[in-house]
Amino acid sequence: MTLFRSFICALALGLAFPCFGNEPAPIDALVTEAISRNLIAGGVVLIGSREKILFQASYGRVSSLPEARAMTPDTLFDIASLTKVVATTPAILKLAEEGRLSLLDPVVKWFPEFAGRGKDAILVLNLLTHTTGLDDIPLSSLNPMQSAIEGAAAQKLKGEIGSRFRYADLNFILLAELTRRATGAGLDLYARASFYRPLGMSDTFFKPQDRERCSATICEAGILQGEAQDQLSRQLGGVAGHAGLFSTAGDLARFCRMMLAGGALDGKRVLAQRTVDQMTAPYFSRGGEVVRGLGWDISSPYSSPRGLGFSKVSFGHTGYSGSSIWIDPVSDIFVILLTARLDYKKPHDFSRLRAELSTLASQLFAVPPELGEMADFNDE
Repeated sequence: MTLFRSFICALALGLAFPCFGNEPAPIDALVTEAISRNLIAGGVVLIGSREKILFQASYGRVSSLPEARAMTPDTLFDIASLTKVVATTPAILKLAEEGRLSLLDPVVKWFPEFAGRGKDAILVLNLLTHTTGLDDIPLSSLNPMQSAIEGAAAQKLKGEIGSRFRYADLNFILLAELTRRATGAGLDLYARASFYRPLGMSDTFFKPQDRERCSATICEAGILQGEAQDQLSRQLGGVAGHAGLFSTAGDLARFCRMMLAGGALDGKRVLAQRTVDQMTAPYFSRGGEVVRGLGWDISSPYSSPRGLGFSKVSFGHTGYSGSSIWIDPVSDIFVILLTARLDYKKPHDFSRLRAELSTLASQLFAVPPELGEMADFNDE
């Protein structure tokens, strides 16, 4: 970073930070208030840019139990549906980059079980954008993956392929199986070798061994620690394309920095720049009302972590367990929220927490685009 860019960043931060006197910092106040309302037991917030971590703090405890330990920066979280964009989506795009599959492949090419079932027009691209016309279904406990494939093949499509957006875990369950069929290895092994090891993400994996480090989640069976909250993921053995991955805020920050840097981090490239661009380009459905990337969300009913202040090309994802990521390449900032979520009956309150956090992050840390353009001009 040049001296001029450093000055611009300092100026932007100086303009952004209001005077709070003896009051707690705004992000601290926001998360502490969520804990006081029993929306969450605790959490970790991390805000960063392509080059560094700008803010990180831990709050509360890993569960509501009286003996629960304090939340720490290295706490492991079940990141739920963030699995879709931190494991499955990059795996599929990496395979496409390697020429081992095409996003325009008919799904029936990889799933001959679909032949003659009216699914010939569904493409791998449609699985990634939730525009297959498929809905979620219950899985058999005896052979869950086979029941997912057979259930998808037998299902009557709802709406026109490519135009009807319906968020469905089934799409990513199939993508994980596609990864296995294309590589001969499971999604967990392929993602670890292709992304987590090269990026130094040593705390990102399915089925964690050290459960004591894990934040707790709540499911129909009670409190879980170190086991996937999602029932379908548990049925599938803890390794699934839609949920089940565990990670830390620090590891996810490395992944976000890689995305902002166009597929590379610390001199190690895991994706081509064009692949990242393709992954985050807008795909429209519902007549333009819903905008998704490949796997990533851009503008949809699930976009609360965008808040106010992030650009229209920013992207991210949420997780039911209380996790979210939002990344803005325009203002060079990302926001990670990982929590021990307690209250699932107030989804709007949780959406507001995500939105307000991102709004604060953009106010406090984002370099305004016009100042960023000045810095870029000066660098030339």
